[in-house]
Amino acid sequence: MLLSDGDIKTALLNKSIVLDPLPNFDEALSACSIDLRLHNEFQIFEHDKTPYIDPRNKGLITPMKIIVVSEDESFILHPGEFALASTIERIELPDDIAGRLEGRSSLGRLGIVVHSTAALIHPGMRGNIVLELGNHSRMPVALYPGMRICSVSFEKLTSPAQRPYYKQKNAKYLDQHGTTGSRITSEKE
Repeated sequence: MLLSDGDIKTALLNKSIVLDPLPNFDEALSACSIDLRLHNEFQIFEHDKTPYIDPRNKGLITPMKIIVVSEDESFILHPGEFALASTIERIELPDDIAGRLEGRSSLGRLGIVVHSTAALIHPGMRGNIVLELGNHSRMPVALYPGMRICSVSFEKLTSPAQRPYYKQKNAKYLDQHGTTGSRITSEKE
């Protein structure tokens, strides 16, 4: 069951769902989701350093360059480019609530997507949400730190998860801070 605006506000105020810092409800809260803001750190592939990406070989994971922009600067996402970013807000979900990450339609209408595949935020997740930004338009788009970049909705599970994210041995993104790159090479086949 999707949480309504009233349920989201109650869960945030009683800290059963944690967002830190707490967004401004008047600006960020809609009927069944809450908007989160863009942090000022980005990562882009340094494609000139490695011939290809190999998820099984740490040496062939393309290095990423960290770019930090000041609060009054923009990060320009060019057509066809990919960048990692994160939300300003840190999230903590209880064992019985999952989150769904979505883009904002106003940015989607400019060609900006905020996730490639990682829309599910598992129950028990703790950390910043890493965004997989892409620009599908033919025009570069300026993105500004602090702008509302995505929204999260919340779903109540039928019962608490038996293995919430923080209890999983393979929780390689638990307590991630900022733009955490892929840790796929740590997986065992």
